[in-house]
Amino acid sequence: MQEIIITNQNGESITLGNRAPFFLETIDGVGEVGVAIESQKAPKQDGSTYIDSTLGNRAITIKGMIIAKGDPDAVLQARRLMQRVINPKLDEVNIVYRQGNLVKEIKAIAESTPVFPAAKGNQGLYYQKFLLYLLCHQPFWLDTFYESRKMSYLMGGIQFRLRLPTAFSYRGFKRTALNEGDVAAPVEIEFTGPAINPTVSNLTTGEFITVNRKLEEEDILYISTAFGEKHVKINGENAFHYIELDSTFWQLIPGENLLSYTSNKDSIKTKVLVKWKNRYVGL
Repeated sequence: MQEIIITNQNGESITLGNRAPFFLETIDGVGEVGVAIESQKAPKQDGSTYIDSTLGNRAITIKGMIIAKGDPDAVLQARRLMQRVINPKLDEVNIVYRQGNLVKEIKAIAESTPVFPAAKGNQGLYYQKFLLYLLCHQPFWLDTFYESRKMSYLMGGIQFRLRLPTAFSYRGFKRTALNEGDVAAPVEIEFTGPAINPTVSNLTTGEFITVNRKLEEEDILYISTAFGEKHVKINGENAFHYIELDSTFWQLIPGENLLSYTSNKDSIKTKVLVKWKNRYVGL
């Protein structure tokens, strides 16, 4: 059974499924999405040279019916609720898709207000068909929860020349993060001081991001590497100008990624949290 939950920026939501008043009939566009192929052609070259592929916007069309047995006013109330929730003036809505154990989400903007066809067979005293046209500028479906990894540092550690299976008194500041999605996933980093010139790296890709700034024990550094949403903040204030010029707003490649943090001031109080949502090209 498919179920769609649409929630707007005000927290109002409607559920489309097999229960009154919003019955879901079909949803198109959850799997396929257009691809733009970039290539270049040199003089006298046969064919062309492939450069890259980028996904286009995802268009979702939902068809269904409002049914309210025995209460004509309930049909009108359901129409008004749908119009209020799917209001393009309120910015993007969040769509949660459920089918069995599969649960994913995506953001979309309404290309029009809900369509309520008036032709014969589309409406009656106790029913009203509807059409929803939604456009997802970010085409990937996401998990509805964050994956996360914590890293902390314990100074020292006892090393032995013996081949022992355990490292004594050592808690690593390296962690493996598994991206189970289809494409690279941007991360959100929360770095709690104290630290001097903190650096968080993806050792798998060789990329790092360094903030040339001293963090006191009460300071928290926030970093987002998402395209169009990149930011660096310390205690909520912009700190982009402290970024090391060679830094990269790295992402997690599909599969295992080895993450680490370093600082010019080692402290057992320093904590680093890296979180992300896996991304999928379709359902």
